[in-house]
Amino acid sequence: MLSTRPVMSTNDLPGYRAKILVADDDQNVRLLTRQCLEAEGMAVVEAANGPQAIDVFVRERPDLVFLDVEMPGMTGLEVCRRIRQMPQGESIPIMIVTGSDDRQSIDQGFEAGATQYKTKPVNWSLLGRDVQYMLRASNAFNALKRQEDRLRYLAYYDPLTSLPNRRSFNEQLNRILKRAQRHKTSAALLFIDLDHFKRINDSIGHSRGDRLLVEIAKRLTMELREDDAINYFTEQSAEETTESEVGTEIARLGGDEFTVVLSDVEDISDVEVVAMRILNTLSEPIALQSHNPVVTPSIGIAIYPHDGEDPDTLVRNADTAMYVAKAEGRACFRFYDEEMNARAVELLKMEEELRHAMRHNQLELRYQPQVDTKTGKVVSMEALVRWKHPERGMVSPVEFIPVAERTGQIIELGEWVMQEVARHCLYWETIGLDQFRICVNISPLQFNQTNLPQWIEGFLGQSGLAPHRLELELTESAIMNDAETNIAKLRELKALGLDLAVDDFGTGYSSLSYLKRFPIDTLKIDQSFVADLDSPDGAAIVDAILALAQTLNLRVIAEGIEDEHQLTYLVDRKCDLLQGFYFAQPLYPEDVPDMLRQNFTSELAASVPA
Repeated sequence: MLSTRPVMSTNDLPGYRAKILVADDDQNVRLLTRQCLEAEGMAVVEAANGPQAIDVFVRERPDLVFLDVEMPGMTGLEVCRRIRQMPQGESIPIMIVTGSDDRQSIDQGFEAGATQYKTKPVNWSLLGRDVQYMLRASNAFNALKRQEDRLRYLAYYDPLTSLPNRRSFNEQLNRILKRAQRHKTSAALLFIDLDHFKRINDSIGHSRGDRLLVEIAKRLTMELREDDAINYFTEQSAEETTESEVGTEIARLGGDEFTVVLSDVEDISDVEVVAMRILNTLSEPIALQSHNPVVTPSIGIAIYPHDGEDPDTLVRNADTAMYVAKAEGRACFRFYDEEMNARAVELLKMEEELRHAMRHNQLELRYQPQVDTKTGKVVSMEALVRWKHPERGMVSPVEFIPVAERTGQIIELGEWVMQEVARHCLYWETIGLDQFRICVNISPLQFNQTNLPQWIEGFLGQSGLAPHRLELELTESAIMNDAETNIAKLRELKALGLDLAVDDFGTGYSSLSYLKRFPIDTLKIDQSFVADLDSPDGAAIVDAILALAQTLNLRVIAEGIEDEHQLTYLVDRKCDLLQGFYFAQPLYPEDVPDMLRQNFTSELAASVPA
């Protein structure tokens, strides 16, 4: 990787003595030159012929070369040409001295690469001044060149990871596709996005987050450098870059987005191998002091020319495939296909329509009752959002909630749900209904907002909703991610006086030691386990959750109850609350009062074996 530190010339340092190489076959000339230059505070190294001058130049790395044209073995002009061909000699000032003062000789000197041309006899009294002038001019030129190099670096490279940036990537991809078109070969674009990076970044701090990105960049570079040719975009333009400089290109587009471009792809299986290597190396734990986060990538892949014949199309399709990888569970890679594009267009349309729906009152709340197995009464209800689309009809939450999560609209949607719950509860109080509990789902994205407890506190104060009427349902995976931090947040929420429930319990990876420390009130058995009660595994999981809840003195609710067998099983095992279509479909707010007047004691009693 390239260093971000600007290069400083040694002769910029205080107290530095400029080193001058004096190359002349005349010993007296060398002696006079040394005396003149040392009197000006410079250090002198000598060479008596051309080959020696080359050796001394390579070994001593002088700041200026004083070079006689007429020397045995190799002329000064040839020495000058050879020095200019060396990387360290490209910009070194060279003063050529000769007895010839004709126009042709002077032109030959400059064509060989001389900076300045002096004719004999040399004016020794002015030599020191002339050399000092050349050194100052060289320093000024080098400083300008370093500044230009630095600006070019900043324009083409990411300062954090030293990988090529978005601008560099765009030019490189354009060059690779032009070459592929000429040679009728294929290329692959891998679009990499880190899963849950914002959440991890917020939990470990932005400084560690930056170090994490640096480590990701190193892993990408080392993993792909092992077997693949990696060639970063240099200062050359697309036309100047040679065709041998293609292979694997890595870039950071910004944030947690990285790209890999593979040229001369012969088989899709080769791309799969690279994608799997990236997946494996990036998914290893990263040591960051007291934290060891695991950051998995979602990778979308588009192939030229099949998935796009121009850079914009290829990038768009690789990005689409990446979002499909995220939607299908993350930590995987997916190749683009045409169906993805149609789905992406549909999701974009739904995103726009959902935004419109929130602004124009197309969203509604329904309430599903939760029945107490001891009393048969409805003691609480879960608030469920519904979308009544003017053309599509009722849009399932299974369709629009993931869209809201992906776009961040879930934050606004969650706040709207809370406001509607408060409005309905206050209305029910005015008509004399008892204060029953309302359960509201909080998405992982909402829960990860650092100001959630403060927002809830402000909402309760502004709306007038009594805290004990509200139960927040949180997913198991959301609270278990960075459990220590989340315990503190849950305690803040609990201190407001509301209840906390773990939704879809049993589908995640809770540690019992953490679960005991979480200030929660309710475990909610996921409906997939209730639906699977006929199998030994499903029944065993439900039994284990019920036993765990009893041990930890937690309320437990089972959702998704649809038949009498499920009801009987759960009542027999003393599950506290029951919810599902067996009792009622989600209700309109105006139907809630009638539901609260019902009692399901007879249904519950009938389900218990004699």
